[in-house]
Amino acid sequence: MLGLILLLHFGTFQIIALLWQSVGVNAEAIMSAPLRSASLGEFWGKRWNLGFRQLSHELIFRPLHRRLGADAAGFLVFAVSGLIHDFVISLPARGGYGLPTLYFLLQGTGMTIEHSWFGKRLGLGRGGRGWSFMIVFLAAPVFLLFHPWFVMRVMLPFMHAIHAL
Repeated sequence: MLGLILLLHFGTFQIIALLWQSVGVNAEAIMSAPLRSASLGEFWGKRWNLGFRQLSHELIFRPLHRRLGADAAGFLVFAVSGLIHDFVISLPARGGYGLPTLYFLLQGTGMTIEHSWFGKRLGLGRGGRGWSFMIVFLAAPVFLLFHPWFVMRVMLPFMHAIHAL
């Protein structure tokens, strides 16, 4: 499953960008070496799924950040991302509803901690501490995003279908 996710997010999206570039379209890759991130903020803001980042920045963050503040507007972006992931993960799996949203709310919480006075004082936005903080927030709760209902009802049947070919 991890291999398929990595193939889709890194291989396929990179190939699509290269194909568009070969016909003269200025298409940038949607991923920008996310594992080189030194913080959760860098991962979500500059390296992971830049297409969604740009769209959510224009449609959600920018209109709300003056009224609500950057932290609250950013948190809302994660909430919307969670709802979208629930729609594409939990709905087809017919279970695990709310778990992907919870995963993204935890990401928003991590970003809030990282950008807080406390997080800055601990150095959570840079260096080894920032990278470790990022990995803990991304990896430890990943079972919420790819919950058992999704694995059993979507991914395993998909893998069996591929194997049958």
